[in-house]
Amino acid sequence: MSISRDDVLRWMELFAAAVAEHRAELVALDTAIGDGDHGTNMDRGMRKALERLGASEQADAGAALKTVAMALISSVGGAAGPLYGTLFLQMGSALAGNPEIELADYAQAWRKGLEGVQARGKAQPGDKTMVDALIPGVEALERASDLSDGLRAAAQAAETGMKATIPLVARKGRASYLGERSRDHQDPGATSTYYLFEAAAAALAG
Repeated sequence: MSISRDDVLRWMELFAAAVAEHRAELVALDTAIGDGDHGTNMDRGMRKALERLGASEQADAGAALKTVAMALISSVGGAAGPLYGTLFLQMGSALAGNPEIELADYAQAWRKGLEGVQARGKAQPGDKTMVDALIPGVEALERASDLSDGLRAAAQAAETGMKATIPLVARKGRASYLGERSRDHQDPGATSTYYLFEAAAAALAG
């Protein structure tokens, strides 16, 4: 089983739908420990990404992900635009020119995306950021021997990582200004990251 450009387009459609469905939840999570705009920003950004994907034909999955990246960078404010933009840009670069993506290629692209996010945001595990869902999801993909099983395992691992942010005290981003008051709140970036993995499993696992 491999992943094609059309599969990636379906993944992005499902992610955009999940962000739209959970926009109010993401806003509420971000209102508690941030600027309160994560859901609104991500919804606007993914709507713009789908517009751009529909307006032109991308040569391959890598080009499609780069299109999403540029849409997010140009239309999403706060930290989410640059961080998600970096994630998709690095993934797109890793997959450029590859018409049929196998598990190893896909896992490597996620690893490159993770490295880009960490380089840009300087977040480490336990800092209460999207990285806390991203790392376990990527690692689950890297351990997998089957694409479908790996995608499902990655979504489950990302969900566990997301929930594990609740008791943490934030050390990065706007939430870090709250100190101890950031405890007992789920991180909004980790939550949207979980929805990204969940959408991947739904679109690509078959």
